[in-house]
Amino acid sequence: MLRFMDLSVLVMGCALLLVGLGSRRMQWTKGRKGANPDHGMRFFRAWLPLLMGVGVIGAEMPRLLVAPHPVVLIVDTLNLVLAVTVLVLVLRAIGRRQRPANLD
Repeated sequence: MLRFMDLSVLVMGCALLLVGLGSRRMQWTKGRKGANPDHGMRFFRAWLPLLMGVGVIGAEMPRLLVAPHPVVLIVDTLNLVLAVTVLVLVLRAIGRRQRPANLD
């Protein structure tokens, strides 16, 4: 049976997924209308919630489904790879933001 905390974690993961997909859809429609989307904040608005939602749901689902140990290990490894990927992307975005603009 699902406990309150299990359900709240799944709801939070689903909400993050929906926010990420909604933001991606909004950027796509802005691009079609000819508006120049802010490329510097694109990761933070769309990809970060999307990837975090996938990580939260992926971390919780094997335990809720009572998956065998090898499946849990595989999912945990994929979540670690996802976390490292998000960290690298965040550091790259911060580095680009702090780089001075070329005045030439």
